[in-house]
Amino acid sequence: MEIIRATAEDIISVRRITQMTISAVYPKYYPIGAVEFFMRHHSDAHIARDIADKKVYLLQVEGENIGTVTICGNEISRLFVLPAFQHKGYGTFLMNFAENQVMQDHRMIILDASLPAKKLYHKRGYKEVAYHMIETENGDFLCYDTMVRMQ
Repeated sequence: MEIIRATAEDIISVRRITQMTISAVYPKYYPIGAVEFFMRHHSDAHIARDIADKKVYLLQVEGENIGTVTICGNEISRLFVLPAFQHKGYGTFLMNFAENQVMQDHRMIILDASLPAKKLYHKRGYKEVAYHMIETENGDFLCYDTMVRMQ
């Protein structure tokens, strides 16, 4: 198991991990308009920009890219693990890495918690500081919390 910084050649892997995870997990928690919003939000353009800014990391297991996380200052985002590899500790491994990276320079970690991830963040000591509700297509709503954890 190894975490590497993503390069421009890795955009396909980051997109695949992100889109496959959203497609498999998010429909269990959100209406279709919200799921489609997430898919558009994690577009190739956004991924490419973050890779160019050296903010994106990939988790490799036996040479296969199975997870990704984006770190921007003290904010952790786009943390996804392929569905076939979930519930095996890989998300925790990625989260530990991301938190350690942030804590090198910051006393507070910020993240936006989707409904599927919120329980994990609570277990790690994160607290809600803001609630957001975005109206999406078809009159559906995307609800999520901004959460923080202090060092």
